Amino acid sequence: MSDKFYSKFIPSAKTSKKSVKESRKDYKKEDRKETSKKSDSFQKSATPKKTFYNDNYKDNADANAQLMSSYPLFKKVDIKIIDNFDEIVQGVMPLNSRQLLQLPDNIRNLSHQMTDERSTRRLGYMNDKLQLSAYIRYFTWWNLVRLSRLFSSLDEKCFPSDNAICLDLGSGPLTVVTALWLARPDLRQKELTWYCLDVSQNSLAAGEDIFLSVAARLPGKTWKIIRVKGNFGTFIKQKADFITCANMFNEIEQQGEMPPEYQNKKDFDQLINYAKPDTKFLLIEPGVPKAARTLTQFRERFIKQGYHIYSPCPHLDECPMNGFKAYTGSSHKWCNFAFTTTDAPKKLQQLSINAKLPKERAVLSFISAVPENPVVSIKIDSSLKTLRIVSDGFNLPYHRTGFYACSSFGLTLLSVAEEEAQNYNSGDLLEVKIKTPDSALKTDEKSGAVIIRL
Repeated sequence: MSDKFYSKFIPSAKTSKKSVKESRKDYKKEDRKETSKKSDSFQKSATPKKTFYNDNYKDNADANAQLMSSYPLFKKVDIKIIDNFDEIVQGVMPLNSRQLLQLPDNIRNLSHQMTDERSTRRLGYMNDKLQLSAYIRYFTWWNLVRLSRLFSSLDEKCFPSDNAICLDLGSGPLTVVTALWLARPDLRQKELTWYCLDVSQNSLAAGEDIFLSVAARLPGKTWKIIRVKGNFGTFIKQKADFITCANMFNEIEQQGEMPPEYQNKKDFDQLINYAKPDTKFLLIEPGVPKAARTLTQFRERFIKQGYHIYSPCPHLDECPMNGFKAYTGSSHKWCNFAFTTTDAPKKLQQLSINAKLPKERAVLSFISAVPENPVVSIKIDSSLKTLRIVSDGFNLPYHRTGFYACSSFGLTLLSVAEEEAQNYNSGDLLEVKIKTPDSALKTDEKSGAVIIRL
């Protein structure tokens, strides 16, 4: 009779207890060997491969550039008028105590009308007294904060000369004009004529009263204000020497039905129609992808017309952050600059909190176009490069901090020591001396940016 299939698992009567114990020891010994093999295999597979970051961001890696100079884009403007702007507005267009209590709610409702409820907003919403008051006491105040910081840092070549004819498009309550008066003491000494164009006559009238109240508090020559009610494209009697606008093209594109490329060409042609051959342009928009894309397209058209982009661009080559399809969620970057609002007027910050619209950062995009290239000396040292920081800092391996920047290399990744990161901010203009040949500079695998390591 053949053995049962399980008989091999049953010790025979002849098998001693000692032999059973020894077999068990042998089994455990083999099991430990197998476990050890698996552990060694796991450790080998877990050993990090030589990656891009390990190769380029190790602590002892040499810097490939040296910082020569740095200029901030946003200078703190210590002007009491901005800190107490609410008092000026209250003097020009007063609200009673009940209306002041309702102000935060009115601001929040207006914010919805300007964003997620834009399609239901009336065209003449700025003619409503309460909405206009809410706009000026909140949005105009914040715009004065961000515009005054920008204007105070730009070169005088970006602004009009004495006796210039100036045109402010989509002027609203004369926000740009007021910000220029506050931020540029040099312009206060010039006699300027301002054509202020907007669809809301009430907004223009309130803005002129506010501007005159502000101007009376600071020494300077009187600017002539000419209010013009109408849309972008309305006839202006005189060609302008200086054309500016803030947040207007963003409004036009959101209301327009034309494809963006066609709308942009139409708008640019109208800008040129308002201008003289030597007109200067200063265009500011919200720092959102669509608005930044609009300015990038204007930049290309200005360059083709023979203009020089004086700021913010450190070069005239193709923009590496043109915002193409960025608003659809693609990886394309867009040009924008930001600063923290920690030192903004305390009363404005509290009003924002009361309206449930707290603001931690102020963001914008802009271009300054002048009609010809400025006179510059020829750089003997070709290793000097100019970079414009276009992002906040972010962590890199090995205690480094990265900033995206724009340069003649295109998109650039600036890498600095973690402890030095506080010295760099969005918008800073840097001049660096490259220590290695351009061909030896490495690129970031994620973004394709050329790496500059300070």
